[in-house]
Amino acid sequence: MATRPRARRLHRALLVALVTASVTVPVSGAARPAAVPAPAPAALAPLTTASPAALAERYAAGRDGIRAAERAAARHGDRTRAAALRVMAAPARQFLSFDGRDGGRTAEVVGDLARAERVTVLVPGSDTGLDTYARFRSGAVALQRELGGRSAVVAWLGYRTPGTVSPEVLTPALADEAAPRLVSFLGELASAKPVARVSLLCHSYGSVVCARAAADARVADIVLYGSPGTGADTVRDLRTRATVWAGRGAADWVAHVPHAQLRLPFVTIGFGTDPVSPAFGARAFDAGPGGHSDYLKPGSVSLRNIARIVAGEHAGEYTRRYAAVSRHA
Repeated sequence: MATRPRARRLHRALLVALVTASVTVPVSGAARPAAVPAPAPAALAPLTTASPAALAERYAAGRDGIRAAERAAARHGDRTRAAALRVMAAPARQFLSFDGRDGGRTAEVVGDLARAERVTVLVPGSDTGLDTYARFRSGAVALQRELGGRSAVVAWLGYRTPGTVSPEVLTPALADEAAPRLVSFLGELASAKPVARVSLLCHSYGSVVCARAAADARVADIVLYGSPGTGADTVRDLRTRATVWAGRGAADWVAHVPHAQLRLPFVTIGFGTDPVSPAFGARAFDAGPGGHSDYLKPGSVSLRNIARIVAGEHAGEYTRRYAAVSRHA
């Protein structure tokens, strides 16, 4: 009987969150950078090999697209966007794809993809776009350095992320649109790197995207961190053969998000079971004392343990100890 009042409280909290986000959306929407014009990217053939020559051709095409977007942003008078794109077009950067429209879509490689035996794909959460891209990329750089040689990290910004303060961040609609794109990218990556160990790292709202893609994602591990939920009740509902991991920093505000789902006639609000709870069934990892944006921070406990997962070091005592602690939290 006690569960019913609790469920009603969670449902009310979700409704309050939706109303609050709806009131603030005109302000947040006005600040979003999606309206900066950019040309359509050139059509690219699927990447079927990760040979140095094939990758060099892809990276050159990405650089051309970034430079064209930079010129468009400059003509539009957006100096901030133009400056960010100028940095992204540096000769050492490696973009498998780039689309400057609607806030930006990218897939950037950090490391040597041609020689990599371990490939990690990062999927970002809310408020990630071209103007905030440096922050997202810094996590990819930190993880690749932690992993060292024979590894590559792909910063996959393959969808329009929701604003942190918007109704979209409370529903799976954008994740539903993003998941087929992620599955397609992972399939292309698997064709190009058939023997590499591929892991999928999913931050915040990105974990909802990964959950929607999980059943068809050809990956060894799915790592959820800073997750508000996935939309699934349990790991089994994801229908994936991958090992699913979940961690949350001690200072992450997402712990206070209501873990419930409210199904209305035309929309679902909320993402259900807390991924770090025993009820969800993921393998827990110690994410340390950090906050919502600290998971891939250099020197952090979370970065070290995520790197160990990506490297295939699953049997470490640290995971068993943390899982035992989590059950009694």
